Amino acid sequence: MSRPICDFVENYCKALPDRYHMPGHKGRKFLGCEPYDITEIDGADELFLPSGIIEKSEAAASRIFGAKTLYSAGGSTLCIQTMLYLTALLAREQGKIPKILAGRNAHRAFINAAALLNIEIGWIYPKSGTYETCRVSETEVDEALKGGDYTAVYLTSPDYLGNTVEIQKIAAVCHQRGLPLLVDNAHGAYLKFLKTSQHPVDLGADLCCDSAHKTLPVLTGGAYLHIKNGAPKVFFARARSCMALFGSSSPSYLILQSLDLMNDNATDFKDRLREYLPKAEALKREIRRLGFLISGDEPLKLTILPNDFGYSGSELNEILIEHRIFSEYHDEMHLVLMLSPYFDDGVHRRLLNVLSGVKKRPAIKKTAPPIPRPEAVLSPNEALFCKTEEIPTEKAQGRISGVSVVGCPPAVPLVVSGERIDEAVIDALRFYKKEFVTVIAKES
Repeated sequence: MSRPICDFVENYCKALPDRYHMPGHKGRKFLGCEPYDITEIDGADELFLPSGIIEKSEAAASRIFGAKTLYSAGGSTLCIQTMLYLTALLAREQGKIPKILAGRNAHRAFINAAALLNIEIGWIYPKSGTYETCRVSETEVDEALKGGDYTAVYLTSPDYLGNTVEIQKIAAVCHQRGLPLLVDNAHGAYLKFLKTSQHPVDLGADLCCDSAHKTLPVLTGGAYLHIKNGAPKVFFARARSCMALFGSSSPSYLILQSLDLMNDNATDFKDRLREYLPKAEALKREIRRLGFLISGDEPLKLTILPNDFGYSGSELNEILIEHRIFSEYHDEMHLVLMLSPYFDDGVHRRLLNVLSGVKKRPAIKKTAPPIPRPEAVLSPNEALFCKTEEIPTEKAQGRISGVSVVGCPPAVPLVVSGERIDEAVIDALRFYKKEFVTVIAKES
């Protein structure tokens, strides 16, 4: 497969040009990558108005993903902002007020974008009512949509802890009601490359974002915005201009080159993934055999629940660090490790050697508090522009949150801007060690 962006930059570097353009390093090596770090010079195309090498590279990515695929050098955050803007445009086009039904485990990028765009949010909570999984079923989505005047549905799958939802079934519910389904697939770009694709677009999502850098060989900040074939026309017509509203006018060409190179590596990645997945499953089996609990169903996410083994996630993480093993995340209840087909056999062996040497202790009896369901007093947009003050969490009961507070993982909003802080919210804030909270200031 061609590598139009990479080829252009390589040829430019070989010509030893005098760089009378940005960036200021002028191609001199400080980190080592500077010669390949260029800007939108003649021939390099423009990310949000492509007609050359970027357009060709995105076309190759579109063929791989079976959708209209656009690049982001601003991570999935830029893609989420764009998805919400496009959804608002569609609603306005239909003479409706934008209102999105969203799973409560939405990333803060979703909440912030909805606030900026003045999009009303209706939350759907899982029946489990816990932080351990925010899975929702198609039946729960269908029930939540009744009488809600919603214009779209937004879900996060996989979540931070490796849980997925039935996208295909939920998409069917949405489409029966004429509503688009938006999916934050930040942790699941690799799902396209499974033997049978489990990528949200292939399962029916109309708009989807992937943080390519999280699970693919792409530099940090590289992401995709996917538009399903057959999605509303306004999504195709306005996607690039929407991205330009939020994205930098100076995108990183290092990131763009890594996205371009991923197209060339797609077949190799799929082969590596096929060979690696049995090893990932074997690793999980061995860790369970040692007595550790594991949660989640995502193939490349390893979430250990060490409390039953007598450790907090942070304590177990300290043990790993002593052996130069670094996790994705840890807290009182979880240790999150992200797996990769680029691991060699020694990586798994070293992890198992360390875990096998951990002495089991009396179980820690600890459970996360229920997910709060605070009252919405103001819209996130109204709260965003109010005067605020920071106060101790213990004095916040009854006050209205000025900013959203997220516990991570599993990245579930404890309280969203505009919601009233009640006792359940304070319990959750305590659990996640949030000692201060920003609230809307009282009138003097």
